[in-house]
Amino acid sequence: MIQTLLVANRGEIACRIFRTCADLGIRTVAVFSDADEHALHTRLADTAVRLPGAAPADTYLRGDLIVKAALSAGADAVHPGYGFLSEHPGFARDVLDAGLTWIGPSPEAIEAMASKTRAKRLMGLEPLGEVTQGDLPVLVKAAAGGGGRGMRVVRRLDELPAALEGARAEAASAFGDGEVFVEPYIEHGRHIEVQILADTHGTVWPLGTRDCSLQRRHQKVVEEAPAPGLPERLAQELRALAVRAARSVSYVGAGTVEFLVADGRAHFLEMNTRLQVEHPVTEAVFGLDLVAEQIRIAEGRALEKDPPRPRGHAIEARLYAEDPARDWAPQTGTLHRLAVPPGVRLDTGYTDGDTIGVHYDPMLAKAVAHAPTRAEAIRRLAGALEAAVLHGPVTNRDLLVRSLRHEEFTGGRMDTGFYDRHLPGLTAPAPDPLAPLAAALADAHGRSRFGGWRNLPAQPQSKRYEVAGQEVEVRYRHTRQGLTADGVRVVHVDADTVVLEADGVRRTFAVARYGDQVYVDGTRLTALPRFADPAAQLAPGSLLAPMPGTVVRIAEGLAEGAEVSAGQPLVWLEAMKMQHQISAPAAGVLAALHAVPGQQVEPGLLLAVVRPK
Repeated sequence: MIQTLLVANRGEIACRIFRTCADLGIRTVAVFSDADEHALHTRLADTAVRLPGAAPADTYLRGDLIVKAALSAGADAVHPGYGFLSEHPGFARDVLDAGLTWIGPSPEAIEAMASKTRAKRLMGLEPLGEVTQGDLPVLVKAAAGGGGRGMRVVRRLDELPAALEGARAEAASAFGDGEVFVEPYIEHGRHIEVQILADTHGTVWPLGTRDCSLQRRHQKVVEEAPAPGLPERLAQELRALAVRAARSVSYVGAGTVEFLVADGRAHFLEMNTRLQVEHPVTEAVFGLDLVAEQIRIAEGRALEKDPPRPRGHAIEARLYAEDPARDWAPQTGTLHRLAVPPGVRLDTGYTDGDTIGVHYDPMLAKAVAHAPTRAEAIRRLAGALEAAVLHGPVTNRDLLVRSLRHEEFTGGRMDTGFYDRHLPGLTAPAPDPLAPLAAALADAHGRSRFGGWRNLPAQPQSKRYEVAGQEVEVRYRHTRQGLTADGVRVVHVDADTVVLEADGVRRTFAVARYGDQVYVDGTRLTALPRFADPAAQLAPGSLLAPMPGTVVRIAEGLAEGAEVSAGQPLVWLEAMKMQHQISAPAAGVLAALHAVPGQQVEPGLLLAVVRPK
């Protein structure tokens, strides 16, 4: 029996595994990088071990340090979570060779399936060799790992060399393996997968289907179980193929077999030999704890002959600290508050006051709703996300709410091109028009306690905010009757709550302030100074770093004075294990180039200036 388990991971998945261990009475060990010294997973474990020496971004790829940590902390088992070393057969062997229990499939099964090229050959498929015009579009894909890293869509042959280079660099950074391959790119397909669970006694459970078609940068955003609208014949075929894949490598533990479904046909993608990010939707539908099942299987216990019967529908949405309207740019900073209403499951690696850094994936949390029907699950999850308290960096919350309520999603007609078609409409700013006034009144109430009203005719006061990239000015007055504003009745004001009545409709606003950042319900505002600083004005065409990161590449031959075209890639930044392209905003001349390969940059740093023609 396992007594003490080390999780060779961080963040949300480490916290989630610790929760199950607590239920089972298993002691826990966390490992952490210097950047994660105060992270939630470090604080939740019974014991935590610092991994010395490695840079924060690479710490969790040091298998030798992790095995040493397990032995020094007295662990007798290791769970890899997902990402990092979870699909590295060498790490699994090192764990077993150290006399520890490995919570996962055998190293041989991982080796057979962890490389997507080997997995395809095992399933009778071959990646593309030399790419020709007739093969386009194609997808360049990392052979190891997942999560959208090391993937590029290529639509023109002359784009292929740069796509290969970028994918290799991204894959090497994220997984320690730069191998990539090329396969046909199936547009407008549905991403369908089958969760499997297998024991050491020959039983393999296919635990239904999941639809993961809503993706950005080939990384899943919304997942659900079961996959809606699949003909039963096709669902049976997918389950059978998943069992076949598992049996072909004598698979043990939890794993997922992924497919693209187009025109009624299933195209095998890969087998993930680990727990998936989206496993909670399967847990909800089947009433299982997949981590507990992984542990029991590793202890040698047998599954029942048949899996439990599925019940209802579950949907998961991934909350990211990112700005979908700005090419999904990751965001960093302090997460002041994160809370969702009761009735949905929230898996997270953060708590109030934590810092979202630059070194790791920007996922804040996963929100999961389960209900008797798909329509009820959608309504429950969209409502919970809309009402969630999210005070901190910009997130994709509004995008998720709009996605869940989009007619293409509610009708079950989505595919992997959903955001390619609908992103502009889903990210169009829609701030609450009364939010700036509510913020200003709450602020004025706080100041009025220190002499805000005087025995003089009421003069208009004003306050400026930036809201969704636009500057807004609001006016109000201090009077004998209290604070007033034109066009609305001010019913109540205190530092945290404002009640306004407009056209007979009364609304209550919750207001929270953190420095110059103000949150009014779901609207994020930045308080602006009364007078603009002339020195802060930038030259037209200035390109600023949208996030903290590292300059990894400058466009070949780029130099000051060169002519550039609109949209031409100029600089590449790496942040959170992804590469982000900074492009010319318009055709013109490169007037200045400040970025240097290897340079560490902070948000707002001037990288280059393109003088428009």
